Amino acid sequence: MEGLKMTDKSHPSGAPWRNFYGRLKGKSLRKSQKIYIDEDLAALSPGKVDWDVNPEREAIDLKGLFGDRPLWLEIGFGGGEHMVHQAARNPGTGFIGCEPYINGVAMLLGKIRDEGCENIRIHPGDVRDLFDVLPEKSVDRAFLLYPDPWPKKRHHRRRFVTPEHLEPLAQVLKPGAIFRVATDIPDYVRQTLQQVPKHGFEWLAEGPKDWREPWDDWLSTRYEQKALREGRVPHYLTFRREG
Repeated sequence: MEGLKMTDKSHPSGAPWRNFYGRLKGKSLRKSQKIYIDEDLAALSPGKVDWDVNPEREAIDLKGLFGDRPLWLEIGFGGGEHMVHQAARNPGTGFIGCEPYINGVAMLLGKIRDEGCENIRIHPGDVRDLFDVLPEKSVDRAFLLYPDPWPKKRHHRRRFVTPEHLEPLAQVLKPGAIFRVATDIPDYVRQTLQQVPKHGFEWLAEGPKDWREPWDDWLSTRYEQKALREGRVPHYLTFRREG
């Protein structure tokens, strides 16, 4: 597939060496959540993403998934409330969400059942693997909402706003696509504003209200509500893919 890249250092199977940091599972799933995973998750797959089922890294069939609808991508959807909110507001848009934390995946599946959204697909794993199989210039909008801040300086290389993630993100976004970042960590704001424009993005802020006030279609998540209670200040950063 044109535009897919392999790393120089790879596993004998062809999979690149990719360290993953973060939780994959938390407390035990409730019975209902296990049912969601067993009954619903496979049917909501965007296609063959993981290396063991797609070692050739063939592109997933977006037209088969969503027809000619635009595609929005949420990177690390947490409990899924924002993505379900957006999917319900935008039934003419296709959504793919990535989240390796299985408890969050289970929460999203429950919300999808409750809301009846039919325009969401889920990759329960590393977004870098999804980047491998998304066609170039196929995504119209991407969201990175309250990502893991990795507050210790020695861990800043684990943050999403590093070349390892931003380069393939830039590849799959269409020219003019919007990339939204929300965070309550000032140093994450600093790193985002330093790194994202280096990879073909323009920061769209014209004044302080553009990063202090949420987007018009924003749904405040549980994480944000906790941050506000604890006195942390959210920042809302909007970028546009150049080209």
